[in-house]
Amino acid sequence: MSHQPRGRRAERRSLRLWHIGIVLPLVFTVAIMIAGFVFYTGWDLLDARGLKKQQKIDSATLFDLVKLSFGVVAGAGGLVALVVAYRRQRVDEDAALRDTTRLHNERFTTAVSQLGDTSPTVRLGGVHALAGLADDAPTRELRQTCIDVLCAFLRLPYTAESDLPPSDSAARHDYLALREARHTVIRLIRDHLRLPQKDPQSWQGHDFDFTSTVFDGGDLSEANSSGGVVTFADATFSGGTVNFEDATFSGGTVDFSFALFSEGVIDFRRATFSGGTFNFRIATFSESTVNFRDAVFSGGTVDMSSVMLTSGTIDFNRAQFTGTAVDFSYGMFSGGQIGFHHAAFSGGMIDFSNTEFSGATDFFTMARFAGATVIFRDAAFSGGEVDFSGVEFSGGEVDFSGVEFSGGEVDFSGVEFSGGTLTYLGASGSVPRGLLASLGPPCLPVSLWPRAGSERAGHTDQFPVCWRAAARRRCAVRSLTP
Repeated sequence: MSHQPRGRRAERRSLRLWHIGIVLPLVFTVAIMIAGFVFYTGWDLLDARGLKKQQKIDSATLFDLVKLSFGVVAGAGGLVALVVAYRRQRVDEDAALRDTTRLHNERFTTAVSQLGDTSPTVRLGGVHALAGLADDAPTRELRQTCIDVLCAFLRLPYTAESDLPPSDSAARHDYLALREARHTVIRLIRDHLRLPQKDPQSWQGHDFDFTSTVFDGGDLSEANSSGGVVTFADATFSGGTVNFEDATFSGGTVDFSFALFSEGVIDFRRATFSGGTFNFRIATFSESTVNFRDAVFSGGTVDMSSVMLTSGTIDFNRAQFTGTAVDFSYGMFSGGQIGFHHAAFSGGMIDFSNTEFSGATDFFTMARFAGATVIFRDAAFSGGEVDFSGVEFSGGEVDFSGVEFSGGEVDFSGVEFSGGTLTYLGASGSVPRGLLASLGPPCLPVSLWPRAGSERAGHTDQFPVCWRAAARRRCAVRSLTP
């Protein structure tokens, strides 16, 4: 279902009907054209050659002409009555919609006033009243307005538990009451997104704006966001667990750009991402766990460019990517752990170009890349541990051109390249463990560049000439046969 554009005004448009003086001539003209078409079609089907001339008409023929005349007049009157009845029906429907909208607005005002009440019970009543009002909304635009107000309630300033004054029981009581109302909003959104799209109370396809919202927990498991835009841009996930387990995102956009993941758990286990755009661009991960274990990505785009991982975990273990573009370019992994253990990439692209691996632990062990484009162009491995052991690249393109291995531990033991194209133009630094064995015999005799400051050439931890001088030797672009 296509989503309504953001910012679209929710006012109901007034009923617009053409003037009766224009409608009637137009209807009569269309009726005559249809009658003419039917007459000439029948004439052709009967294979008529002409009309039989009659000098005098008898009383029966005259009576038929009179009946025909009255029939034409009756038909014209019926046509006029039909047009007038249709217009009256439209006017009645518009009046009914106007009455329903007025009642909706009255209920809306009451629910919003309850939502802003200081009493926890009244505030909870306002949350449920607004959700019920969205279910009863006479138009899609009015339902979107109710959803926007619920999301705006979550965007209001919110003090996390860790920032509460110590030994202030009143402040903690207010915090717990407000947190209950906020988690109730999230739960109601989840329940409505679990309904089938054809259900009249389903909220699928609508927009949800959680920009700059503070999340300290919430359950959105098994929610189904089909179309629409779900925005978590600049949101803060601090403490608790935000659960997207078994959720489905098909089409539309899910935006976590500039989000801050500080402590807590974000659980996308077994979630399905089909088409659309999933955006973590410039997000920051610090002391948090983001779990994509067993998630399925089919088509669309996963944008994690310029992410910063300073601590915590990003877990893609056993995730499946089919025809998906995954962008980690210009990221910085300076701490924590990111894992693609046993992940499977079929087609599509995964891009780590210009990414810096320094201090983090990155596991690609036993991952499978079948027909995918894998890009590490100009990436820098300067610290931490990066483990590619047991990875299988079959078909597609693997690009390590310009990669710099200047520190840390990088393990290519047991990596298998079969089919496709491998490029390592301009790679430099210390040879990762097991890489040369995985690549097979070098394209030139193994003569080594001396390490800077060394008195003699021949250190076995420097790249062969065919890596260092690939630009002019053209031996570092290899077509690998199965």
